[in-house]
Amino acid sequence: MTPAAWTSWPSREALARETRTRARRVIAWSVRVGLLTLMLWGTFTGGLFGPWEIVVGLAGVLVCALLAVAFFRTSLENRLWPSLGLLGLLMLAAFGAGQMGASVPATVLWCGCAVTALERLPLSAGVPATAVALGAYAVVNTDDWVTSAVTTAGLCLAGYVLRLDAEARGSAQRLLAQERAARVAEAERAALDERSRIAREIHDVLAHSLSAQLVHLEAARLLIEREPAGEFRDQVLRRVVAARSMAREGLAETRQALSALRGEVSPVEDFLRQLVAAEPAEVRVEGERRALTAQASQAVRRVAQEALTNVRKHAPGARVQIRLEYQPDGVVLEVKDSGGRGPGGDLAGSGSGYGLLGMRERAELLGGALEAGPGEEGFVVSLRVPA
Repeated sequence: MTPAAWTSWPSREALARETRTRARRVIAWSVRVGLLTLMLWGTFTGGLFGPWEIVVGLAGVLVCALLAVAFFRTSLENRLWPSLGLLGLLMLAAFGAGQMGASVPATVLWCGCAVTALERLPLSAGVPATAVALGAYAVVNTDDWVTSAVTTAGLCLAGYVLRLDAEARGSAQRLLAQERAARVAEAERAALDERSRIAREIHDVLAHSLSAQLVHLEAARLLIEREPAGEFRDQVLRRVVAARSMAREGLAETRQALSALRGEVSPVEDFLRQLVAAEPAEVRVEGERRALTAQASQAVRRVAQEALTNVRKHAPGARVQIRLEYQPDGVVLEVKDSGGRGPGGDLAGSGSGYGLLGMRERAELLGGALEAGPGEEGFVVSLRVPA
C-alpha cells in the first residue's frame, strides 16, 4: 500500500449518499433505524429504572444521533480534526453508557465508531481510532474473550470492506461522469463540424453571389454617372446606389452569420458599437460583462439590427440610445430613439411590423420577452432573454 493511500480521504463520490443506488440507501437507512432501536431498547432494559435515569438515557441517545450526523457531514467535507473530535465525543458517550450499566448502547457506539472510522477517515487516522474503539470494547466485554476477538476481527474486516466498496462505487461514478463529458464533447464537436460545413456552403453560394452583385452594381453606378444629367438618370442612379448599399449590408450580415456558425462571434457590445459607427447613436453597457450563449447573442444582435432599420425607415435623423445590461440570469437590450424629424414620420405605428413580430417570437422561444411601443420621446424596443 502506497503512503498516499494512508493519508488520502475516500473520494467524495464514495462517501456521498447521492452516488448510492436506491437499494443501498434503503439498506443504509434500515441499518441506522435498527441500531437506533437497539440503543433505545438497551436504554430501557439496561438497568435504568428511575424516571430521571430514563430521561438522561433518552437524551443521551438523541445527542449521540446528532453527533453521528455531524460526523458524517464533517467527514464528507474532509475535515479531519472536527471528525476526530466528534468521534471522540461518541466514544466518551459509549464509556458513560457503560458506566451507567447500559451495555447494549455502549457496545453499539463502540462498534459503530470502529466501523465508520475505518470507512470514512484516512487510514492514518481511521486505523488508530478503530483500534481505540475496539480495544475499549474488548476491555469492557470481559465475559468471553473468544467472542470479543471474533467480533473485533469481524468489525475490522467489515469496516475495510465497506471502505473498498465505497471507493469502487466512487470510481464507477467518476468514470461515468467522464464518459458523459466525453459524449457531450463529441456531440459538440460534431455540431461544430456540421455548422462549419453549413457555413462553407453559405459562403460558397450566398457570399459569392452578393460579392458579384456588388461588383456589377458598382460598375452600373460608374456607367450611369457618365450619362448626361437628367431626372431619369438621377432616379436610376439613386436606385442603383440604394441596391448597392443593401447588397453591402447583406454581405456584412452574411459574414456575421458565418462567423456565428463557426463560433467566431465577437462580443455583443463590440458588435453594437460597430453597428452604430456611422449613426448618431450612443451605446451604454451596464453590469458585469460575460460571454453569452449563442442563442442569446444572436437574439440581441438581430433585435438591434431590426430596431435600427426601423429608426432609419420611420425616424430618419433621430438620435438613438442603446443600453445593454448584463443581469445575473439574463441580458437586457433597450433601443430607443428621440422621435422622427424627417419625412419618414416616427415609429409609433410600426410596432406591429413583421420584423419586430419575428424578433418577439425569437425571444419567446428562448424564454424571454420583447416589448415595443412609444416612449417619452420616440419609440422604445426592449428585449430580455435568459443567458
